[in-house]
Amino acid sequence: MVSQFGHEALISIISQLVFMAVAFYALQALNFEKLIRANRVFQARLLYIVLTIALGTILSNFFLDYLLWSKQLQFLLQFVSFL
Repeated sequence: MVSQFGHEALISIISQLVFMAVAFYALQALNFEKLIRANRVFQARLLYIVLTIALGTILSNFFLDYLLWSKQLQFLLQFVSFL
């Protein structure tokens, strides 16, 4: 039981990091130079990091929820066979 929590924590950490890398890669396709004011390099980089974290977290949460729901489908099938 305790090892189950360890596995879920490890999957969550890896998922967060992988989807942040995917979000960072995807954001590189956008041209932010037209949206950022001149001489605001630090703020532009900070915005880039915040957007990467936000998109990565959203994608990771979707993936982890989907994984959890797919694991819970077995309980639905057991309930239906019980009826």
